[in-house]
Amino acid sequence: MKLTILGGGGFRVPLVYGALLGDHAEGRVSRVTLYDTDADRLTAVARVLAEQAAGVRDAPAVHTTGDLDEALRGADFVFSAIRVGGLAGRAADERVALDEGVLGQETVGAGGIAYGLRTVPVATGIARRIARLAPEAWVINFTNPAGLVTEAMSRHLGDRVIGICDSPVGLGRRIARVLGADPDRARVDYAGLNHLGWVRGIRIDGRDELPRLLADPALLGSFEEGRLFGADWLRSLGAIPNEYLHYYYFAREAVRAYQDAEQTRGAFLRDQQEGFYARMKDPAAPPLATWDRTRAEREATYMAENRDVAGAGEREEGDLESGGYEQVALALMRAIARDERTSLILDVRNRSTLPVLDADAVVEVPCLVDANGALPLAADPLPYHAVGLVTAVKAVERAVLEAAESGSRSAAVRAFALHPLVDSVSVARRLVEGYTGVHPGLAYLDRP
Repeated sequence: MKLTILGGGGFRVPLVYGALLGDHAEGRVSRVTLYDTDADRLTAVARVLAEQAAGVRDAPAVHTTGDLDEALRGADFVFSAIRVGGLAGRAADERVALDEGVLGQETVGAGGIAYGLRTVPVATGIARRIARLAPEAWVINFTNPAGLVTEAMSRHLGDRVIGICDSPVGLGRRIARVLGADPDRARVDYAGLNHLGWVRGIRIDGRDELPRLLADPALLGSFEEGRLFGADWLRSLGAIPNEYLHYYYFAREAVRAYQDAEQTRGAFLRDQQEGFYARMKDPAAPPLATWDRTRAEREATYMAENRDVAGAGEREEGDLESGGYEQVALALMRAIARDERTSLILDVRNRSTLPVLDADAVVEVPCLVDANGALPLAADPLPYHAVGLVTAVKAVERAVLEAAESGSRSAAVRAFALHPLVDSVSVARRLVEGYTGVHPGLAYLDRP
């Protein structure tokens, strides 16, 4: 089976390949094609993968290419993890927003909108190429903003594109461990959009144990989201939010913390990864050890400003384990390729799962996965506080899609102005001016 990874020079590709190395079952991935527009990054990642594969029986063969059509032909699965504009683009997204006093995080607020405006046209072009060159392939999208990009690609690939994110999986596993349960046996009731969802229940041996968690301050304070949001707020919500909702519930504090920080997260990652890829040009540099040290620093500093705002302290060892997007991707591929029925939290077209949204809106919910793809499971209606955020952000995503398709500058302004974290049409207009000034890829926004 052939897997093609778009963005194959990306820093997290070794996580995916490492997961594949542990799969020795029949029908496993036997060939991995890495596609990237940056030859130096491809070379660096290929070196890490070669060391990972050393001594591993039947390790998938690795092929690198800068030719997209070559990468796509014959693919059974396409894993999309591109970053349009690179980390320099992310750093610019964050800075333009903060200069206007609003949040510029990669997937949330003004920064997420800017990233989406840059990424959707490219992702749409890739989707068209896949539909033409590999119509039977299944596309697994991790490109951020994952829900928005998945919805853009679904307009050309239908249900054959499925978005993944490790945040809800990691949250569910942390809650299960706190409750003393095996995470693999817990059934998590989670619903919302990508980076905008809530755990509303967790069934262990048929019983919902979330009320027990919410009633116990000590348990709530023993894992990252409990410390991040605080026990009182979680009890008030009656749910455990995805960590990204901290940007909404503590917006002013988050903006202030990011403005006061020495550098933005995007700038930190840009500098860190530039250092990694520069070191990898030295033939004497140990590839896997160099990569692993860089990854550990990256994980330990994740959402550091938000934890400072909450007084949550350093990340604990148990919190450093995410849901493992590479494990989610592997489980998804296995279920489809081998018809191994399983349940996963994924980004898929809504159908009728959340009645407040239309059938084509991509949502993040538990799905039943088998050889036919991912089918969202029936879910209870969202509470009103969640409906407000979900529908507002989906309206923003639709405005981004309209702007990307039509080149309409007014649609782009509307996307910024409608976002709950942008509080002024005037600010929205200045944001569009600012982003088009720093990103050549947004030159298409020139129509009324």
